[in-house]
Amino acid sequence: MKRLITVAAAQLGPIQRAEGRDVVVARMVRLLERAHQRGANVVVFPELALTTFFPRWYVENLDEADGWYEETLPSPATQPLFDAIRRYGLTCYLGYAEIAHEPDEQGVLRKRRFNTSVVIAPSGEIVLKYRKVHLPGHKEFSTIRKVQHLEKRYFEVGNLGFPVVRAPVAGVEVNMGMLICNDRRWPESWRELGLQQVELVMLGYNTPAVNQENRGFEAPYQRQFHSQLSIQAGCYQNATFGVGVAKAGNEDGCELLGHSVIVNPQGEVMALASTWDDELIVADCNLEMCELGRNTIFNFAQHRRLEAYTRITSQTGSVAPSVWNPA
Repeated sequence: MKRLITVAAAQLGPIQRAEGRDVVVARMVRLLERAHQRGANVVVFPELALTTFFPRWYVENLDEADGWYEETLPSPATQPLFDAIRRYGLTCYLGYAEIAHEPDEQGVLRKRRFNTSVVIAPSGEIVLKYRKVHLPGHKEFSTIRKVQHLEKRYFEVGNLGFPVVRAPVAGVEVNMGMLICNDRRWPESWRELGLQQVELVMLGYNTPAVNQENRGFEAPYQRQFHSQLSIQAGCYQNATFGVGVAKAGNEDGCELLGHSVIVNPQGEVMALASTWDDELIVADCNLEMCELGRNTIFNFAQHRRLEAYTRITSQTGSVAPSVWNPA
């Protein structure tokens, strides 16, 4: 018996620094309308979908950056988005910058900043929240980069783990999880979700089309290949559908990758964006396809060997092996 849902990747073209929330939200509402017209049940937006990718701008005092963050959802600026979600009966992934007033690891209540995504139900309720774990880039101004990538300055490491929720989508119960941008490159992220029998991984990204670090050559086509490879491998190795959604085009002078993609549990590309603008790609997903991998080659209960993986959770940086000495 088919368990069929229709998913849409709602790619966004560039969002310039000078553009306000009203402009961006209006574009997103139009994409939701188109998704509804094309029969979608789930719509996935990019990482930090409400603003330009502001970690490329250095500020000394983080309080001066508060305007890029959301303290509540919905806010007055994002209310039209929530209204459209309810109007069209959609489940939606939204990436945004979050300010949370909550205790830190020492129990001290303070203002905290996270790169966050949520799953919003057709009722407008938030059913799942995720905070990005693998923050790339650097914390202080870098003189070797043409464009700054200051995620480690603007955000704390996510503290919610890798949650999965089972929630109804168009009458079908779906195991849904989330990743954000750089998380997709880390097999550990996908496996955390796979161990919870995830069936649909939603992830947004704001990846530059060119490597800005000047530490070696990486061609633009390789950037696309690596992004897509990470998603395809994660889906195959964890028997899940994946929806990877980008920002695209020339944003504040920085070219973003685009190439939003929908992938099935065999690791095959089902749909791929072909523009550097607002674009909607749609695919029908039969969740029964997740069963083959989960019950055969990636039957974790039968084949995983925890005793052989101790290095993964006991060591962060790589270390050189011992030197072979002939007798």
